[in-house]
Amino acid sequence: MPCLCKKLIGDKLEMVDVCIGSLWIFENLTMEEKQALAEASLKKAHKQGDIIFSQGLKADLMFLIKAGRVKLSKFMEGGNEIIFDIRRGGDFVGENIFSEDVDYPVTATCMEDTFTCGFSKSIFEQLVLKYPNIGLQVIKNMSRRMSWLSSHVESMALTTIVEKLYRSLLNVAEEYGTKSDRGFIVELPFTHEELSFLVGAHRVSITRAMNELKESGKVIQEGKRIILPPSKLN
Repeated sequence: MPCLCKKLIGDKLEMVDVCIGSLWIFENLTMEEKQALAEASLKKAHKQGDIIFSQGLKADLMFLIKAGRVKLSKFMEGGNEIIFDIRRGGDFVGENIFSEDVDYPVTATCMEDTFTCGFSKSIFEQLVLKYPNIGLQVIKNMSRRMSWLSSHVESMALTTIVEKLYRSLLNVAEEYGTKSDRGFIVELPFTHEELSFLVGAHRVSITRAMNELKESGKVIQEGKRIILPPSKLN
């Protein structure tokens, strides 16, 4: 099936070959359902500097970045901006809206001209009412992903989550924390639900990843305060 995004944008941007219907979360759909998925998706071109979603608003979008780069950052009291991650073409953002009811913990800003393909929660729900198997397969795929993560605690997938979580915490510590002889000390600005959205993993996986960081000594948690010891920052 030809990529509808490519038809819309032409050669103006360099697009990835990944289509939204080929993502793991939409596996095992029929061609008719994939076609419906592609036709119902919101395809949008963004200019450099455009904000896709803002910190503090209700999380309502999931989308595949087809072209460009998107910066995920948080604005702290006093106006300081902390950059947590940069998402590129092929990255999927916001699948947590299927199972979480949270506000956006970060702001997503286009670093260059960007093209996205995805859904609002309401549009996806309307699509599922017409094609119930899409909703059923999403539930099954998310369940399989959770089961896989649970049974492969030492696998590369979880290691990647651990690394992404540690990188995010390190960014907070370096830009917002206080340096002491114990390392960087910072008040944790996110709940596990918010961290799950940021890292792109279920909150259960975030809890496991945080526990692994604490067991390895990379993170010391005292209430909502975390400490990143200097010997572990290399």
